[in-house]
Amino acid sequence: MKKLVIFDLDGTLLNTIADLAHSTNYALNKLGYPTHEIDQYHFMVGNGINKLFERALPEGEKSEENVLRVRKQFIPYYDQHNADDSCPYPGIPELLSNLQTAGIQLAVASNKYHSATQKLIEHYFPEIHFTAVFGQREGKNVKPDPTIVLDILKIAGVDKKEVLYVGDSGVDMQTAANAGITACGVTWGFRPRTELEKFNPSYIVDSAEEIKEYI
Repeated sequence: MKKLVIFDLDGTLLNTIADLAHSTNYALNKLGYPTHEIDQYHFMVGNGINKLFERALPEGEKSEENVLRVRKQFIPYYDQHNADDSCPYPGIPELLSNLQTAGIQLAVASNKYHSATQKLIEHYFPEIHFTAVFGQREGKNVKPDPTIVLDILKIAGVDKKEVLYVGDSGVDMQTAANAGITACGVTWGFRPRTELEKFNPSYIVDSAEEIKEYI
């Protein structure tokens, strides 16, 4: 039995793609760059917001300076609008509640910047106690580097074999592998099942209810 379940945030617990897209488009438009359809953002997110902005910028404009210019416009706007259209995926609130009742520790490991990660978790899951909620922190490598997971394990005080990592992307599957813990891919998120399959996770599930079977 697992004693700790670590969840990715975007595409796993919450469908945040519309708010991410609208906020990035806002920043791009303010700087005179072309914008993108919401669906295009499914393959831009997942590696932190600086990589999101680099992918969203036109060819020839993907400089570090321009990434920082987009970031400066994006963050204040997203901080105000990150819960406009976002929502938990079906069955997620019930799953978290059931796991909490069963005494299983819960944690979040996201490449979203740290303050927004904490804000969204507090907003959408106020009744759930998380052992740790970590986003992208200054001076810490982003996933698939395992640092974020290893930091959570130190706080939780559990062995790696007692941990399940749940995420929707290849980055998540790599993160679990790099940390030496069991991976569970979810198919309702931003990336296709085929991307998950490339990394051979122990489990792939189509509903939140199925995750309980592997805990």
